[in-house]
Amino acid sequence: MSIDAIFKALADPTRLRIARLLSAMELAVGELAQVLGQSQPRVSRHVGILCDAGLAERHREGSWVFLRAASGGENATPILAALDRLLAIAERENPEFAAICADDRRKLAAIRDARETNAEDYFARHAGEWDDLRALHTPDDQVEEHLAKALGDAPMGAVLDIGTGTGRMAELFASEAEHIVAFDKNLEMLRVARAKLQHLPTAQIELVQGDFADLPFAAGSFDTVLLHQVLHFAQDPILPLAEAARVTRSGGRIAIVDFAPHDREELRDRFQHARLGFSDRQMRELVKSAGFVPTDPITLEGAELVVKIWIGRRAGPARDAATPRKTAKEAIS
Repeated sequence: MSIDAIFKALADPTRLRIARLLSAMELAVGELAQVLGQSQPRVSRHVGILCDAGLAERHREGSWVFLRAASGGENATPILAALDRLLAIAERENPEFAAICADDRRKLAAIRDARETNAEDYFARHAGEWDDLRALHTPDDQVEEHLAKALGDAPMGAVLDIGTGTGRMAELFASEAEHIVAFDKNLEMLRVARAKLQHLPTAQIELVQGDFADLPFAAGSFDTVLLHQVLHFAQDPILPLAEAARVTRSGGRIAIVDFAPHDREELRDRFQHARLGFSDRQMRELVKSAGFVPTDPITLEGAELVVKIWIGRRAGPARDAATPRKTAKEAIS
């Protein structure tokens, strides 16, 4: 990271505003243009300069490009943190800059509201279907309570929530995790999750689009991997489980929440379920073949669809809570 490039990148009022906005939340280029009141090509040029200087990072979701403040490498982190503090001081001490930032944040609030409205629209379109499925299994709050208890015996560390859907698992464990990556293939679901999770600090949460059979992360990147009501979508469950094992650190854990075997064939067509649940024996073999040591399963009965929780630990010692780790951004290959 070049100090010259950093200060040259910040020697522009628009780029200062962008840096301040990205410290608050991850934004699409079009959303930045809306807040700044500038054309998208012009904003893209400014963003390019910030990215080249290592102050911002891009990632693509379909046709959208999202920006977030750079996490930086291990040596650069203090520099980036100091720059963020410097901009905060400038806002406090400079009335003109403070007024601009306040106006930008008002417009940012409109972006947040728009995201939440879009999420509500999505829920409204699908609420009936989801309610029908929820009526068949153990209430979500009971499942979450048992899952949290099952994972409460060790630090969560860096968490990967595979198939995050609405972002509920990421939200549930945000206060316990060092960092969470909310991962999903469905772009519309990621936008719903972004609306749900946008109140969390940008350094704590990251949303990534991709396929669970080909995770875009380096080996040993996470301490805890979650697959909550996800594995039944896999034609061949060993593929996502092998990928989950690859990105789990030695001593790390995988938690799988899914259904016991059932005969509700209509779920294949209506909800695209490829598998009608998993037996304990089947899951034990899948978890073992992926490289995890399984523990005793948890069974949540009392509804037509029985919910199961399976926990597995990657061979090797668990990471101590004080042991340094790479950031999730550094882990993405």
